[in-house]
Amino acid sequence: MNIKEIKNLIKFVSLSNISEVKLKLREFKITIKTDNKKSSTRVNSSILSKDELLNITDENSIDQNQEESVVLDEKKSNEKYTTIKSPIIGTFYRKPSPEKDVFVDVGSQIKKGDTLCVIEAMKLFNEIESDVDGKIVKILVDDSSPVEFDQPLFLIDTK
Repeated sequence: MNIKEIKNLIKFVSLSNISEVKLKLREFKITIKTDNKKSSTRVNSSILSKDELLNITDENSIDQNQEESVVLDEKKSNEKYTTIKSPIIGTFYRKPSPEKDVFVDVGSQIKKGDTLCVIEAMKLFNEIESDVDGKIVKILVDDSSPVEFDQPLFLIDTK
């Protein structure tokens, strides 16, 4: 099982009504637990074989055509917006410090050069500035979350 398959399994579990999946393979054991309010993933002990997991996923599968159309509709709607991506790997923060207000919220009007967030990398806080004028449509990352290089952070309506 490779990383892509694990990510797809996590995505499937979070989209379905399954609250917990335990998978045991020769190489490793993994437990995926979800909650309607928040999802979490942990590597843990396991009790299901791969075949048993496939039976569970068949019983609880979501209509794939419906899921694919939702994903395609979301991609099409997001294409009309400018995406601000992370220039570095680090931890995403919406505030300059815990006691301060967030830099921007959904609906905030921004100008080129405005600070949108900070990303902490190796104890250095790097301000991420907007490349465009516009309005924040969507914030794609939770506060205090790790981000990867080139990961989308914000959607901006530049009209």
